[in-house]
Amino acid sequence: MKGAGAHLTDAQRLDWLRLIRSENIGPRTFRALINQFGGAGAALEALPDLIRRKGGGRQIRIADAADCERELKAIVRAGAQLIALGEPEYPATLREIDSPPPLIIARGDVSVFSRPIAAIVGSRNASAAGLAFAERMAHDLAEAGYVIVSGLARGIDARCHRATLATGTIAVLAGGLDKIYPSEHAPLAEQITGQGAVMTEMPMGWEPRGLDFPRRNRIVSGIALATIVVEAARKSGSLITAGFANEQGREVFAVPGSPLDPRAEGANDLLRQGATICTRASDVIDALAPLIEKGLVRQPRLFEEEESLTPAAEHLGDELDLFGTQPAPLTTAGLELDEPLPARAYADGGTRLDAADIARRVEQLLGPSPVSVDEIVRTSGAPPGEVQVALLDLELAGRIERHGGNLVSLIDARKG
Repeated sequence: MKGAGAHLTDAQRLDWLRLIRSENIGPRTFRALINQFGGAGAALEALPDLIRRKGGGRQIRIADAADCERELKAIVRAGAQLIALGEPEYPATLREIDSPPPLIIARGDVSVFSRPIAAIVGSRNASAAGLAFAERMAHDLAEAGYVIVSGLARGIDARCHRATLATGTIAVLAGGLDKIYPSEHAPLAEQITGQGAVMTEMPMGWEPRGLDFPRRNRIVSGIALATIVVEAARKSGSLITAGFANEQGREVFAVPGSPLDPRAEGANDLLRQGATICTRASDVIDALAPLIEKGLVRQPRLFEEEESLTPAAEHLGDELDLFGTQPAPLTTAGLELDEPLPARAYADGGTRLDAADIARRVEQLLGPSPVSVDEIVRTSGAPPGEVQVALLDLELAGRIERHGGNLVSLIDARKG
């Protein structure tokens, strides 16, 4: 590999792109080929014979040079740049993981890659309390000089991105730079590029598949010094990100939650496994300060993953085993693909929600932890009066409890 600080020539960049875009060539295989043959161009020449000898009868399609040239032009048209592993713009933290993307496509202010980065992840179906905590955590870390990275998903991810638009945030995509998922976050992605960056390892035009999200998650954790899990159900994508962080020797923090809320089960399990408890930003800042001072990235694993929580962290799919070292592929298809939101699920565009939509949204935002009615109104996007009607209906149905200070909480159906 080229040392940090050097740039590829145009010819080398095209060779790198052709090699990584070739069928069944992923980050591990790419690195092995470069190490074996000394460069991407030489690897491309040697690959057909190597496949015949070691490919187990499998065929491989080497990416066409013309197709890759078209992708390079599409990247330029998108106002983005293709950054190679070892180039000065490439995130130093990401370079240290076991399977760094050989090439990333980034749009926006890539100088954020050189600042201290913390990942915040959590439930897409987050509670209002979880969303409020994540927003405060993101804001406080940003005030301390951190860039917040997340996956642009609904829920916790989006709230953290929005909270740090002015200070710089990084969104990592599971698909191509021009295939924002979920699609309603395309305007948010555009806003992020003002002070931060949107990045991916996937080709332009790539529609994300289920197995692409764990690959994205390894980048989210790999680019960060620490991963903070706010809310996570068991077997959620957030736990996969935590597993990657642990495998990569990064700090893992978890926010404790109510044992009555399924959205807190995963984070609580992480705490039992040895993750560091996180109740405020200073927990993260104090823990990371010595690492930043010493310039450290990797640390010993904090805990041993249980199979029920996280897969082996650095396992990637779609790679051909040419050198006898390929681990089992991920089997997480469909893990983070959402059903499309109903047309009237949010009021962002001024669309009026009907009573049933508001009732479902309000109940979804509630949990066992008390949260202010004002926070429910702000998060739901519904008019205050209609939120109050929905809360009254839930109260009459015995589904919520009211507390002092205009706080409400969901009553666990399992009680009594």
